[in-house]
Amino acid sequence: MSFEALGIEASLLQSIEGLGFTEPTPIQEKAIPILLSGTKDFVGLAQTGTGKTAAFGLPLLQLIDIQSRHPQALVVCPTRELCMQITKDITGFAVHKKGVKMVAVYGGASIGTQIRDLKSGAQIVIATPGRLIDLIERKAINLENIKYIVLDEADEMLNMGFREDIEFILGNTPNRNSIWLFSATMPSEVKQVSRRFMTTPEEVTIGKTNAANANIDHQFYVSSGVNRYNTLKRIIDFNPGIYGIIFTRTKADAQHITETLIREGYDIEAIHGDLTQQQRDKVMARFRERSIQLLIATDVAARGIDVQGITHVVNYELPDDPEVYTHRSGRTGRAGKSGICLSIVTQREIYKLRQVEKQSNNRFHKLDIPSGKDVCRKQFFHFIDKMFKADISHGDYETYLPMLREKFASMEKEEILQRVVALEFDRFLQYYENAADLNMRGDDKRPERSSSPRGERESGGRRESSQRSSSYRGGSGYKKLFVNLGTKDGFYKASFLQFILDMSDLNKDVLGKIDMKEMNSWVEIDGAAANQMINAVDGKKFKGRKIRMNDADSGGPRNRF
Repeated sequence: MSFEALGIEASLLQSIEGLGFTEPTPIQEKAIPILLSGTKDFVGLAQTGTGKTAAFGLPLLQLIDIQSRHPQALVVCPTRELCMQITKDITGFAVHKKGVKMVAVYGGASIGTQIRDLKSGAQIVIATPGRLIDLIERKAINLENIKYIVLDEADEMLNMGFREDIEFILGNTPNRNSIWLFSATMPSEVKQVSRRFMTTPEEVTIGKTNAANANIDHQFYVSSGVNRYNTLKRIIDFNPGIYGIIFTRTKADAQHITETLIREGYDIEAIHGDLTQQQRDKVMARFRERSIQLLIATDVAARGIDVQGITHVVNYELPDDPEVYTHRSGRTGRAGKSGICLSIVTQREIYKLRQVEKQSNNRFHKLDIPSGKDVCRKQFFHFIDKMFKADISHGDYETYLPMLREKFASMEKEEILQRVVALEFDRFLQYYENAADLNMRGDDKRPERSSSPRGERESGGRRESSQRSSSYRGGSGYKKLFVNLGTKDGFYKASFLQFILDMSDLNKDVLGKIDMKEMNSWVEIDGAAANQMINAVDGKKFKGRKIRMNDADSGGPRNRF
């Protein structure tokens, strides 16, 4: 079916033809004829990246009265990034329809400028809930003439706590003709909004409700908790062409892992709640330009991100809610392209995967964590492919050929090739030469612990986390260390733990109990690591004060746990 057959007018057809769209996607094919009536409430369930913006954007452009300069259509979405993306897309659809004016309003930008833009007149307003309510309360926008309301990514807005805001907005649009709700999933909160504010809505579902995109290959790797970080590195190295997002549970994890990977030479940035809007925009611009290969994000920070061409989504840890998994995986496999969503899980977390598998009706494929040799082979052939594809048409390489021939006249071709490979792979091959097998075997009974990229030891130019067993925790193999830092210095247990680990480059699994007092603390540590800790910490300075750390059982202050 063509867009013309759906009832789209000529000026819009000209625009979408110029954008390269030849035929509608399934959600566009089903939604557009319903929405063009302008009088029916509508619920569209489809995954992110299936063309929902055109599904509602084209009908809005066709329905508005361009002679009137007051807001007639309102699109509400969860984040600044999505707001900007929708505005850009609808602007593209309207290129050949003269007289259309739209305004995007969102936090993090000048509200004064947005108020001036609204006063100059616009038929379509694209807004985030918080900024829109701010404008309503300032009486800078009048929604009484709004006829059409679009709630895009409704499930994400409700997950982010915008329910009251949405209800407030809908309560301020008394003369609306219809509400169009688009969502990837249909949780109870979305159903409640639908029942309360919509009248017998037409419902269209593309694929199964809450189902993950069929173009996505769902994979998982089973690792011990202590090796989760090394597994992540192994996966990244095994996919040299990866362009993806790594999801973590907390912003602390996002920043922590990012800093460690950057130190090890990876092109990566983090996006989380502690970044200013300016910092966030800068990171996203670099990611879209592919100046960075990987983006580490929390779920909240990643909402609304729309980036084309993402090859991989990596779940460093699984989310608690299966629907959050659906949103994460939806960042790849967009617009008909294939993608991979892979998860790192422990044995205890496999049940979570089964829940997602059941809810999304997708099969998850268990893969072995690549061996060091597997990674080397993959990287080697990737390098060879890059050599074959290298563009030598623009450089004046002919000028240097006589000198090169003379320089390498005494070398056989095989030796030249070996030297080229050695330059590219020497440190890499050393690192993986004796790399451990990270797969969990049937007889592996090591206890699981929370993972961390901290406490790694050098190995061939990169790092691999220690796999020391903690079966002796609290036993005779431990020593007590005294340190003259305490709660009065602004520490609590977690921050103190991180402080001493950062200084000593040890893994937290070598530590036992920590007893903190106001002026000093006592730390249990594996005896084999005690001297490394003392040498790293003792004599250093904290806020201008010299730190003292020594063996409490060898003359230092005593304390009983």
